[in-house]
Amino acid sequence: MHELILASSSPRRRELLSGVGVSFKIIPSNMDEDINALEGSPEEKAEKLALGKALDVAERIDSGLVLGADTIVVLNGRIFGKPRDRQDAFEMLSNLNGQVHQVITGVALVDAKTGKHRVSHETTTVIFRKLSDDKIIRYLDTGEYQGKAGAYAIQGTGALLVERINGCYSNVVGLPLSLLDKLLEEFGQRLL
Repeated sequence: MHELILASSSPRRRELLSGVGVSFKIIPSNMDEDINALEGSPEEKAEKLALGKALDVAERIDSGLVLGADTIVVLNGRIFGKPRDRQDAFEMLSNLNGQVHQVITGVALVDAKTGKHRVSHETTTVIFRKLSDDKIIRYLDTGEYQGKAGAYAIQGTGALLVERINGCYSNVVGLPLSLLDKLLEEFGQRLL
């Protein structure tokens, strides 16, 4: 059995893994997360970032199965990462307002000992409610938007911004658990 190492300091990813009873260690990646510097489709970019994070950590340790993940929000081909500040968050939420967008999470596993790796992604469609500027401002006042792709957290107050989703809920939170389980099976491991 490989030790699972999460290449992220994301509290949401920690909570998701802990919530399904997974034992893991945290070694955050030091990789630059500039998605705009990467070539390819949004899905390819999310996968490249996830793999880059996992490889960054795998290179620093002798053994273990390193999990890298990267979540982005995409509206009409435009990628929304984490907001730089409150104004950036307001602009993101104003763009998403009343729209249908996709949440894409790249997921990568790297065996630090052998270098074997697997990478994939999950896409979930999110339908936002039509929101007034006042409602967006009140959401920003919670501070919850900070550090969240697309400037919202569906697992928190941000759920009030969402009309419905089609697809994997844990993907929108930041880690598609079903996909992770499939990838782990390729290394002879399982979440259950």
